[in-house]
Amino acid sequence: MTVLSLKDAAFVAHTPLFKNLTLSISPGDRVGLVAQNGAGKSTLLRCLAGEIEVTHGDIVRSRGTAVGYVPQDVGPDLLHHTFHEAVLAALSEDMRGSDGWRVDMVLASLDAPQTMHGLPVSALSGGWQRLMLLARAWVNDPDVLLLDEPTNYLELEKILLLETWLASWAGDTPMVIASHDRSFLDAVTNRTLFLRPDKSRLYSLPYSRARDELAHMDAADAAEQDRDLKEAQRLRRQSAKLKNIGVNSGSDLLLKKQKTLRERAEKIEDAVTALHSEQAGQIRLSNRGTHAKVLVRIEKLTVATPEGRVLFKVPELNVCKGDRIILLGRNGTGKSTLVRLLRDALEGSGDVPGIRTTPSLVMGYMDQALSDVPEDRAPFEFVAGRGLNDARCRSSLAAAGIPYDIQSRRIADLSFGQKSRLALLALRFAEPNFYLLDEPTNHVDIAGQDALADEIRDLGACCVLVSHDRAFVRDVGTRFFVVEGGMLCEHESAEPYFASLSRSETQTGANC
Repeated sequence: MTVLSLKDAAFVAHTPLFKNLTLSISPGDRVGLVAQNGAGKSTLLRCLAGEIEVTHGDIVRSRGTAVGYVPQDVGPDLLHHTFHEAVLAALSEDMRGSDGWRVDMVLASLDAPQTMHGLPVSALSGGWQRLMLLARAWVNDPDVLLLDEPTNYLELEKILLLETWLASWAGDTPMVIASHDRSFLDAVTNRTLFLRPDKSRLYSLPYSRARDELAHMDAADAAEQDRDLKEAQRLRRQSAKLKNIGVNSGSDLLLKKQKTLRERAEKIEDAVTALHSEQAGQIRLSNRGTHAKVLVRIEKLTVATPEGRVLFKVPELNVCKGDRIILLGRNGTGKSTLVRLLRDALEGSGDVPGIRTTPSLVMGYMDQALSDVPEDRAPFEFVAGRGLNDARCRSSLAAAGIPYDIQSRRIADLSFGQKSRLALLALRFAEPNFYLLDEPTNHVDIAGQDALADEIRDLGACCVLVSHDRAFVRDVGTRFFVVEGGMLCEHESAEPYFASLSRSETQTGANC
């Protein structure tokens, strides 16, 4: 039975985001929604949720269908609620007394500690805020679930928990999941929709296998287009030749035939459309280089909370030229605290005993909250402040995936993906030789993640980064450190750590 369907749906903003989109969603369907940054994933989910209308076509919901929608961000009206209150508020007023028990059940299924229930939403981490939004959607027992970037801000252990939760608690509930996390999509989806402005593609396969099929289809389209254009060129040459002969001989028949050939060539050319590119904009970094072999030296460093509670110790660690160090560890083990200590030491904003840096080090820093990107300024103003002329500002922004027509809007009005691309562009202009990155792929589309990984590798950039995107970690890392047993320990790869978390979450799911 079809729960939700689209027929010839289209949405036009300043340009078409999608058109002629037909899709049926039935129980058991787990549809991965994949597209470039700013290409309409969130818009399509909002249309399916009934928050906005499609420009053309129809969206049909079965009678009585309850839709659970999990947006990317937390509304300001929820920030003053406690965790428990925010989920309870999702129930209708007359249900809160009789069905309030559902809140505790949902929070327990997501492993939310009882001690967190009374915390204000504003005090929750970004990951717990994401799970709070999921709990608000699930507490109403929806018939279909719409998830917009559900893994953003989640620690890897919580991503694995979410994978297990979707497999066990959600049962056959149909879902549409917009995500840039390739491993997550492979784990939880069985269909993949590649959303495109002109011709979207739908495959009854999880992401990686669907992407292979898409690549074959795109290659076939490119080959067919090349054949068509060559045929059009052949017809034009033949037309021109007949025209010369017809004019010189005065043959009306030849002139009529040459006109027919020219019209056939024009018809072929008119039918040719621009081939879709999965790259919404360039992601380019820079590396000014350094003669130093060791950029950062850590000796006898104690990583502790502001209250003084010891999280772990680092006996010795040299970050050498070309190292790409991945920091791994469970939630709350202190990875972000170490990143903050490194930032303070590298910026010279604080005395951090145990951390020394080479004088030639120039840091490029990016955190998952994009705290260095001011939301009240415009992209053009933000980039122009770096000493670039107007023409280079605008062309650099456009190349990075921020079109001319939005370069003067507030950064707050940009999509999350466009904000991330703006932060990466700012890193490029800083010309660092050392990158300190905390979840750099949050909100960046899959093509952008591939491009970022290529840039880091090809530049030989030295970096220390935190990431819970398994595919990105595998692509980029050369050294892997795990916080375990109160120490920062080096491993040959990230795989044993990934496997340990998978075993843990599998056991948790079995106990549910």
